[in-house]
Amino acid sequence: MRAALASALMPLVRGLDPETAHDLSLRALRLGLAGRDPGEDDPILASRAMGLDFRNPVGLAAGFDKNAVAVLPLMRLGFGLVEAGTSTLRPQPGNPRPRLFRLEEDRAVINRFGFNNAGIEAYAANLAALPRPLPAVLGANIGINKDSTTPEQDYPALYRRVAPLADYVTINVSSPNTPGLRDLQGEARLAAILDATLAARGELPRRPPVLVKIAPDLAEGAVEAIVQTCLDRDVAGLIVSNTTITRPETLRSPKKGETGGLSGRPLFQPSTELLRRVHRLARGRLTLIGAGGVESGETAYAKIKAGASLVQSYAGFAYAGPVLIPRIKRELAALLRQDGVKSLSDAIGAEA
Repeated sequence: MRAALASALMPLVRGLDPETAHDLSLRALRLGLAGRDPGEDDPILASRAMGLDFRNPVGLAAGFDKNAVAVLPLMRLGFGLVEAGTSTLRPQPGNPRPRLFRLEEDRAVINRFGFNNAGIEAYAANLAALPRPLPAVLGANIGINKDSTTPEQDYPALYRRVAPLADYVTINVSSPNTPGLRDLQGEARLAAILDATLAARGELPRRPPVLVKIAPDLAEGAVEAIVQTCLDRDVAGLIVSNTTITRPETLRSPKKGETGGLSGRPLFQPSTELLRRVHRLARGRLTLIGAGGVESGETAYAKIKAGASLVQSYAGFAYAGPVLIPRIKRELAALLRQDGVKSLSDAIGAEA
């Protein structure tokens, strides 16, 4: 009932400044005011990927809970995975406000946060304080500070700090809001970062799998290079994709010209096309997480059929509220059965 009430109040929350509304949402989650999903997940949604068991494939993308302050309440809403972050080595304020914009006519969001976060020590302390076992899979998303000149040192240091605390770790080299960050997706820089991070991983007693989050705006030929760079190393998977800096002509909101990364409904098609392309290149050798425009069972299923083992929502969740998660799961299970699919894993890449 609380989840339904929280979602019913979303139009009122949207009357506030977007970042203020977001901060209030996190506080409400911490206080337990968003409720929980009391239902049992349909067994058809269960899967295993990256050596981890997922009770359902519906996840929360990084960016919503940057400092890992509401991980457990978010998991209790019914997510199968929650990815907290992005966290950097040192605290940083991010870009000046306003830096978050609702494009309500387009069911989209533009942000230019710039990795605002409390730093890795505060983040790790919050992860360490979580009661175990957790009800869902926990991902840690890591990135570099705006003034960093040593990403090949920073990412391994970040990985070492979160490795004992997370189920998987995502290397974020694709946010458009940190100058020069996307350049790290280039073959040589990405290879150096991965080599250093995986070397650090090999020294640890607990070694959560490493994923890379990529941009949807990659230049021609860059996709193949990234996939091959990851395949040549012990990278578990890719998150496809981060926000886009492009602006589709279909956008109607007067805020469509704001600088930053666009997410939500307009990102669905380009991110799904990229996902399908990556799946064809990887040929089942990488676990793919589909992100961008996931707001229904139908959009989640489209990502899975394009090659995703798991999906993540952000803007869809921000607009619809907690009732979105059980609805996606319910719709997805019905679609799988409608197609005669016995398990979610059988649907992965069915239309790639």
